[in-house]
Amino acid sequence: MISFSAFSVCYLLAFFTDIPILKNVILYIFMIQWILFVPAYLFRTEKFYDLAGSSTYIFAVSYVLYDSSENFTNLILGVAIIVWAVRLGTFLFFRIKKAGEDKRFKEIKQSPTRFFLAWSLQGMWVSMCSLCALTALSTETGVVSNVYLYLGFGLFLFGFLIEVIADKQKSKFRSIAENKDKFINTGLWSKSRHPNYFGEILLWLGISIMSISSLSGLQYLTLVSPVFTYLLLVYVSGVRLLEESGNKKWGHLDSYKEYKKNTPRLFFK
Repeated sequence: MISFSAFSVCYLLAFFTDIPILKNVILYIFMIQWILFVPAYLFRTEKFYDLAGSSTYIFAVSYVLYDSSENFTNLILGVAIIVWAVRLGTFLFFRIKKAGEDKRFKEIKQSPTRFFLAWSLQGMWVSMCSLCALTALSTETGVVSNVYLYLGFGLFLFGFLIEVIADKQKSKFRSIAENKDKFINTGLWSKSRHPNYFGEILLWLGISIMSISSLSGLQYLTLVSPVFTYLLLVYVSGVRLLEESGNKKWGHLDSYKEYKKNTPRLFFK
């Protein structure tokens, strides 16, 4: 039921845009997840879950770009998302390959209904986060070249760099043996407890700003994309789960208590 609801919400938003190709691409996004669920469950593996999600972004953007109006600004927006997806997908894939498993799925992958839900929610993640951009790319005018395009692109680059640097800093920290049971509080992580997620939120806000001038009427409903990203990362997955995990690991340490007290979750209290 939840899986059907996730699909219905995304498909309904696409329906309101009055752009036929968007309904098709939302359907394809979910179909990809549901098809890949089969081998994932049969082999009880989550190792290609994140890579599948990032690859679906690439497919969705490429599919719409191929059918959209030909202009350079469409490519700017489309390539921005594709570059982000390639970077994140490969990063997460090699991270889980090195770790051997994703602990989030340890119990979930044993249940066909719970694991299927996880793949359906990934379809919702791809659809909701990218819907504003996909709508802009699919309009007759395409992405409009104006101040919002350049402002949004600048914000995207800023967020993208923050995410990349934060991930590299944490990977380097974890590669040092004596840091195995320690928490990172250096570099960007001294300014934010979750700088990678802050970068993620910023870059998707930038994508939406790049898209906004192409929207009209009920298409403005797709501006839910950056809101969905924020709520998902802060209150559903991401920040919430890592905070709970951190409290279990280091909650008894005065140094961690001090770190949480003086360091905002993102870049603001």
